[in-house]
Amino acid sequence: MNNIDFRTEKRKIGDIGENIACDFLKKRGFEIVERNYLRKWGEIDIIAKKADIIRFIEVKTVTHVTSGYRPEDNVHHWKLKRLGRTIQTYLLHKKLDCEWQLDLVTVKMNMDTRKARVEMIENIVI
Repeated sequence: MNNIDFRTEKRKIGDIGENIACDFLKKRGFEIVERNYLRKWGEIDIIAKKADIIRFIEVKTVTHVTSGYRPEDNVHHWKLKRLGRTIQTYLLHKKLDCEWQLDLVTVKMNMDTRKARVEMIENIVI
């Protein structure tokens, strides 16, 4: 049987970014609860926990940084709306009544040096 990888290049880069983000979070005391929680109306990249707060984490990864461009600029109003609906679904599905927040992790990868710069924006208002 063939091991053909059908993921797009963008998806492969996104997966690498999410792995880097998970390592970043673990080093900062986060417990990774779940990854890629997917529903028809949206996906949560990483669900983590720290200090009894559930953290829903959106990861944005770029491989090249152009002047004035920031990965967080890709978190548009409609994306926040979809994330909000997916978060509510997760909380209901898991029967959780707890503190939670939405965070953003940006990963800027340099494919030549194989290094990444990771930044976190915490507690985004939906």
